[in-house]
Amino acid sequence: MKLISGSDTWTYLKNAGKPLCMYGMGNGADKILKVLEEKGIEIADFFASDGFVRGHTFHSKKVLSYSETKEKYDDFAVVLAFGSSLGDVLDNFYRIAGERELVAPDVPVCGGELFDKDFFDRNEDKIDSVYSLLADDRSREVFREVIEFKYSGNISHLKSSNAGREDVLGGILSPGGYSVTADLGAYNGDTVRELLAASGSIRKIFALEPDRRSYRKLSAFIENSGLSEKVIPIFAAAGENDGEGLFSSEGNRNSGLSDKGKDTVTIRSVDSLSLGEKLDMIKYDVEGAEKAAILGSRGQITENRPDLIVSVYHRSEDIFSLPLLVNSLCPEYRLYLRREMYVPAWDVELIATVK
Repeated sequence: MKLISGSDTWTYLKNAGKPLCMYGMGNGADKILKVLEEKGIEIADFFASDGFVRGHTFHSKKVLSYSETKEKYDDFAVVLAFGSSLGDVLDNFYRIAGERELVAPDVPVCGGELFDKDFFDRNEDKIDSVYSLLADDRSREVFREVIEFKYSGNISHLKSSNAGREDVLGGILSPGGYSVTADLGAYNGDTVRELLAASGSIRKIFALEPDRRSYRKLSAFIENSGLSEKVIPIFAAAGENDGEGLFSSEGNRNSGLSDKGKDTVTIRSVDSLSLGEKLDMIKYDVEGAEKAAILGSRGQITENRPDLIVSVYHRSEDIFSLPLLVNSLCPEYRLYLRREMYVPAWDVELIATVK
């Protein structure tokens, strides 16, 4: 089954035949600029939304407003270099995309290979295998949308209706009977809140968070909410085996295990920390370490078959490699994909359940 047609993002930008103007600055822009430089593709100018320009510069160029950019160039293509889930920001993205050619390059959140034509061609069989494994039409639709977007950078593939965590906990899964769960990448307790709201039967949540700032927020939430006997905060990263690793603490999506990290963090496997408890659900949002964290849960998965919620957007291969990994550990799982409204294709989740 062919999911892809036309040029990939980087080939299109290379052959655009018009000035490329980057919308946005910051870490995301720097990542995209690094790839563009490696490919010999130049950015003519940088711009921000009208009303957000303060005479500043970025990479030695004066940042223009969108209106100024339109005045300067008769025709140009927009390279979108930041993400958002906010309705008014998304509306602006699609408004600009209706006026100009707009491309949102998919640069992996946690590094690794780009999702270009060569990557797709080498992994097409795996992509097709996952498509055939998915349990419902909406999952297959989400899968196709994400693959098409990653390949082309065309945000129109992300515009269809989306269903987030409410659909997962209130539809696909049945959390009412959960007793013990694990939240890997607990952040400030946002998923803990959702789980407790969805299930009155939970008696224990193992909440792992390796980022120091986020862990402080998590601990404060647990203490202030009177949840200390129910929610167990663990200052550690999730991995395949217990040990230690280097960690980059950023307090955001850039936090994670990294050879370039300046901090040392404890690593725990789910099978080790659960100490014989039968887990009913495991959530994995561990900034690119999902594969290792799943392998560190293989005992729970093969013996107890807990529900799984897995982030599958941090690396280019996650969208197909993680579903295949889960399926190999427990072929009885029914596999679903859901995503929340976000440009680029972030907050995409694999849901696995036997119930």
